[in-house]
Amino acid sequence: MKYRKLIPVEEPNAMSANDPFARLPEVPSFTVTSTTLADGATWPAAQMSAGVPGGKDVSPHLSWSGAPAGTKSYAVTAYDPDAPTGSGFWHWAVADIPATVTELPEGAGDETGLGLPEGTFQLPNDARAARYIGAAPPAGHGPHRYFVVVHALDVESIGVPAEATPAYLGFVISGHILARAVLTATAETPA
Repeated sequence: MKYRKLIPVEEPNAMSANDPFARLPEVPSFTVTSTTLADGATWPAAQMSAGVPGGKDVSPHLSWSGAPAGTKSYAVTAYDPDAPTGSGFWHWAVADIPATVTELPEGAGDETGLGLPEGTFQLPNDARAARYIGAAPPAGHGPHRYFVVVHALDVESIGVPAEATPAYLGFVISGHILARAVLTATAETPA
């Protein structure tokens, strides 16, 4: 019987493990900013889940610039790769944002979607609600990272059905991404 020698591997830091971009095509970046969220900061209370004290499930304001020539639409996603699911947790996915739009107001991701541009739609998140759902890491699980990403795409419509999952959207857009702009926030729920 043959045995493989196991080589010890350093335990990765929870905040650096599971890079959501590690297996995606490398693309240029552009700029995304927010009046409600600072890159590297803690999620504000209003952007936390309504199930967390002070949480209101309000999607953050986003504004972007510097997307490459040839951008025909955008998609926006919010993802927690640190959720204890084996596949992370998708909090928000928005598709078919016209190339002429470079800003989403705070609260645009509510259940009505009225704050979104015409022709744009929200896919059901991992709670199966077609809206933004705020951060809510399990109590005592430690800090979680939340990647809010604006994807510049080379097609006007990504062609996914409105009931598709955010993971499927990510799969389909992987072949159409010209550039991505990323804000990262953290949240932790004490034990």
